[in-house]
Amino acid sequence: MSDDPGKTTLRTLARERRRAFLTSLDPLAHRLAFKAIPSPLARRLTGAQTVALYMGLDDEAPAQRLAPQLAAMGKTLALPRVIDRLGSMDFLTWTPEDQLFPGLYGTHHPEPSGPAVTPDVIIAPLLGFDRAMNRLGQGGGYYDRTFARYPDALRIGLAWSVQEHDALPADPWDLPLDIILTEIELIERPEA
Repeated sequence: MSDDPGKTTLRTLARERRRAFLTSLDPLAHRLAFKAIPSPLARRLTGAQTVALYMGLDDEAPAQRLAPQLAAMGKTLALPRVIDRLGSMDFLTWTPEDQLFPGLYGTHHPEPSGPAVTPDVIIAPLLGFDRAMNRLGQGGGYYDRTFARYPDALRIGLAWSVQEHDALPADPWDLPLDIILTEIELIERPEA
C-alpha cells in the first residue's frame, strides 16, 4: 500500500502524543484500563464465536487484557500471525496460558499447531481514530487487508482516548471501524 506523506507525519505525531499521555497517566489507571467489557459491547458480541485480539506492543492499548472476560463469555480467542512482509496475516487460536512465539515486526503469536481460524470479531490496534470511525494504522496495510478478507467480522478499534483526531484522511481501501473502545468511552458507528 502506498502511503502519503500526510499520513506518515500523522503517525509520527500520534506516536508522540500517545507516548506523552501514557507517561503522564496514573499507574493505577493504566493497570485498570481495558479490563472490563462495557455492557453495550458485550451485547454486540453475543452471537460471536471467535474474537481476534492482539498483544499490545509499545504504548498500544493492551487488547490482551480483555481476554479473561471474553473467555468467561465462552468466546474462542485468537491472535494474529504475520505471515510475510507483504501485508498478509491470519489468526490462530489462543488462550492466555499459551506460550507465544516471536513473529515479524516484534509480534508474538501462538504455535501454529492447527489451521487458521475465521474471526467473527477483529479487535485491532491503531495510532489514531476519528468520530467518522476512520482508523490510522501503522502503515503496513495488514488490518486493511484483513478487514477486506473478513467483511462480515465486527471491526473494533482499541485505543487510548488521546488517540482521537478531529478528522483523519481515508483512502478508498480503508474500511471504517464499527466500534472504538477507549479507556473512558465506547463509540459506536451509527447504523445506516
